[in-house]
Amino acid sequence: MTDSDISNVVLVTVDSLRADAVGAYDDDRHTPVFDSLADRGTTFDRAFANGNWTPFSFPSIMASRPVFGDTGRIGVDGAETLAETLSEAGFSTAGFNAANGFLTSHWGYDDGFDEFEPFVASVGSSIYSKYLATHPTVEAWLQLATSPVRRLGSWLRGGTDERPFLDTSRMFDVEHAATDYVESVEEPFFLWIHYMDAHTPYVPAPRYIREVSDGLLGTHRMIHAHTRTGLGWNVGERTLADLRTLYQAAVRQVDASVGRVLDALETAGVDDETAVVVAGDHGEEFQEHGHLAHYPKLYDELINVPLIVDVPGSDGGRIERQVGLDSIPATVADLLGVDAPDAWQGSSAAPSVLEGAEPADEPVVSVTVRGETVTSQPIPRSLDDGDLLVSVRDRDWTYVENVDTDGERELYYRPDDPDQQDDLSDDPDPEERAVIEEFGELVDAHADLLRAADGDAAIAADGVDEDLEHRLEALGYR
Repeated sequence: MTDSDISNVVLVTVDSLRADAVGAYDDDRHTPVFDSLADRGTTFDRAFANGNWTPFSFPSIMASRPVFGDTGRIGVDGAETLAETLSEAGFSTAGFNAANGFLTSHWGYDDGFDEFEPFVASVGSSIYSKYLATHPTVEAWLQLATSPVRRLGSWLRGGTDERPFLDTSRMFDVEHAATDYVESVEEPFFLWIHYMDAHTPYVPAPRYIREVSDGLLGTHRMIHAHTRTGLGWNVGERTLADLRTLYQAAVRQVDASVGRVLDALETAGVDDETAVVVAGDHGEEFQEHGHLAHYPKLYDELINVPLIVDVPGSDGGRIERQVGLDSIPATVADLLGVDAPDAWQGSSAAPSVLEGAEPADEPVVSVTVRGETVTSQPIPRSLDDGDLLVSVRDRDWTYVENVDTDGERELYYRPDDPDQQDDLSDDPDPEERAVIEEFGELVDAHADLLRAADGDAAIAADGVDEDLEHRLEALGYR
């Protein structure tokens, strides 16, 4: 363990947050709160998610275990979670999830939390509220269509338009629960908050659209962009640019909310003894490889995510060597002086945060499961849902292999090909062949680990309650 004067840790995870959506990774972005954390903290330039979407990434984030690795199922049941480990060590624990149906007690994510609220079922008592909570694209149209009227009303009242018309993203629910917890907790604590605003369909408040754009993105264009994507129509360059603007505005909206949580830490007088960790659980695609959102692929737009760790009193800086999100549990435990369970897969990055040391030069493994078509996204239950794809990354190389087909593999050299468009696997030179052989062995070992997992991998469809089923459908999973 490392020496640290930290008493508390706040872990902020943002759904669908790709690295280059944050100013610390791209100077053209406007995320002042995240950037201030990066300026005084430690920024990991090559942080990689261990899966391309929430259920495949979060077992690493919360339990430092690969998805499917323990029971053959998604979730963290049967694993020693970060919250359990810290709770057993005497820390108060709280977790607030903005209605992501994959991060609920159904999948074991409440394990170890003294306070836990996923906000999935509490969508409001009216039929209207419940309908909008499970049909976010309709909510997006309503929000955008009424924004001029709301903006005028806000101006007449002398207020601001920072609040969404509706809070079906549950951002304010999560923020208020977190700030209430910070104000009331008396013991050293671990607080986890998860935001959904950067997930489709991107419905930011108008003020944040103005902050990240030239202000010319009109309501009709926003509705047009949502309509084309919601109905599955072809997306041209103008619509794609509008979607990117809405996405960046949604990221800025989360950024502002995190700033208010940080203000609560300062008001409570614990900011100087609280470390803050910010990470995306996976990224988001804007047609870099032919699609939108986060379909089952393993390219950098979905796997390269921000990871920022701010520890008061540390020098901070930038870390260039690769690190996986499975390092988060060990890092948090290390900062709080708690021993990590032997079963955790990732190594602590606390020495990098506190001393500037580079992490061990270990490749990062990520997985996804692909059905018959790329755009097929059933609610995942096991490896039987499709072909297993495994990627391996080090500082420079990305290798992707479909382990259920013979010879379907890809190799990219990111320094020359950051967008991963030039597959080098067809006619590799000696160096490329050596990378393929080395990474191919890691892929085989990881696939064997997942397939050897004990337990019944099948989860019956009726095992998911109605509210959870509807919320998963609202996120695009069938």
